[in-house]
Amino acid sequence: MLFDTHAHLNDKRFSDDLDGVISNASKSGVSKILIASFDMLSSAEALEISKSNNNFYCSIGIHPHDASSFEDSMLENFRLMIDNNRNKVVAIGEIGLDYHYDLSPREIQREVFQKQISFAIECKLPFIVHDREAHGDCLEVIGSFAKKGLLPENPGIFHCYSGSFEMAETLLKYGFYLSFAGPVTFKNAHKTLDFLDRIPLNRILIETDCPYLSPEPFRGKRNEPANVRFVAEKIANICNKTNKEIEDITFENACRIFKIS
Repeated sequence: MLFDTHAHLNDKRFSDDLDGVISNASKSGVSKILIASFDMLSSAEALEISKSNNNFYCSIGIHPHDASSFEDSMLENFRLMIDNNRNKVVAIGEIGLDYHYDLSPREIQREVFQKQISFAIECKLPFIVHDREAHGDCLEVIGSFAKKGLLPENPGIFHCYSGSFEMAETLLKYGFYLSFAGPVTFKNAHKTLDFLDRIPLNRILIETDCPYLSPEPFRGKRNEPANVRFVAEKIANICNKTNKEIEDITFENACRIFKIS
């Protein structure tokens, strides 16, 4: 019972063998997958793939890399996708800030991030945050919603969490879930591993972010949902739990935040 809460099966690197990748996931005990999007085309593709399998779901949204191409009319297209597919579109994302590549100007990234948070709140859907080297500004944007009393009880997920424990404490107070991926298995993951066992288990999710961030022992190769079990195993080891306990807990957490019965 594994739930990969962030997989880019809509990435072109899966176009030649998607059926095999899905089969591998099933054989490895992955029973549910959230297909995350990054632009309009990938959002449409994520929805189509999710409709092909009863246990697949998707998020739709504009990644900070593509913030410069954002238009308000995109939100109306997203609204139609949500209204017509409420059982499949379960989140907005991934959205957020990326100051590592700066493929879109930072001011535009922040503006588009704010607009999509407002849209997610309006649609009563959680939002999935991409935060790369932008911890302070991500907290500032989200804090501005919190100060106005606009954040719902469980607003969303910080995917592939890379911030500090102090930042995690703030996000947990706001009601966020923290998702962990392949990097927790890396030998140099000291910062995260030093505090992971202090994160409440009912707020932890697991993901692959495939085709990126393959865990050990597959680092450097294309990642896929079947590998999410290595993330669960590492968290189980750090938190002194059995693999099954972490699998069950993170599965239940994912179903809760995405409102999947």
